[in-house]
Amino acid sequence: MKKTFILLFAFISMMVACTKNAVTGRKQLTLLNESQLQQMALQEYQTFLSQNKVVNSTASKDAEMVKRVGTRIANAITKYYTEQGKGEVLNGYKWEFNLVDDKQVNAWCMPGGKVVVYTGLLPITQNEAALAVVMGHEITHAVAQHGNERMSQTLIAQGVGLAGNVLTSGNTQVNSIFNNTYGVGAQVGVLLPNSRKQEFEADHYGLIFAALSGYNPQEAIPFWERMAKAGSGQKPPEFLSTHPADETRIQRLKELMPEAMKYYKPIGK
Repeated sequence: MKKTFILLFAFISMMVACTKNAVTGRKQLTLLNESQLQQMALQEYQTFLSQNKVVNSTASKDAEMVKRVGTRIANAITKYYTEQGKGEVLNGYKWEFNLVDDKQVNAWCMPGGKVVVYTGLLPITQNEAALAVVMGHEITHAVAQHGNERMSQTLIAQGVGLAGNVLTSGNTQVNSIFNNTYGVGAQVGVLLPNSRKQEFEADHYGLIFAALSGYNPQEAIPFWERMAKAGSGQKPPEFLSTHPADETRIQRLKELMPEAMKYYKPIGK
């Protein structure tokens, strides 16, 4: 009986909390307040920067490039959604872009526009436009509230209490889920299909955001081809990964490219 009640309560909560995303147009489960996530992200971001080697943008062309690309994307997104009457998408955003000295081939964006690019990514991006594609992808995850969606799904799956006073940054279980969602490591199992759906959305709008910023989205194809070679076949099968297989992603990007190119206007033109 108790199990039935919990399942019913979870179902009702999911129905109530499903909202239409202003970026993707897709209905998604968002149990947590975005401003709450932004505050948690700010704390985690500051802690991360204090514990890692941040490359000074005044002394490094690479770090300056990361800030330049990020700023252009942020400005383009702000203009784009403001013109559509959807400026609330970026409520509370205080953008920060940092390059961190780390061999990981990675980048990420937390709620509120807190972005990190690792130096290990730059040998594979090789140029500013490819970097813009990657940063556009990661920024999409944030503005499309993919993290909120993943956390909400996890809360439901773990049967965490759903009363408003439970979903606070002071709740240790919520903090743990936050760190698992935005930290290293990927979920496997029941959440995988949604995770791959989020990856395709990030690819889709990441191309558009790069194009809106004046960067050629076509650079996404050779970038992911280089990523495939860098992987050397060491990646897990697609059904065990939250990210689509490289060949699947490249094919999808080719299909999306005509739409993205409509937004492309080279910088300075």
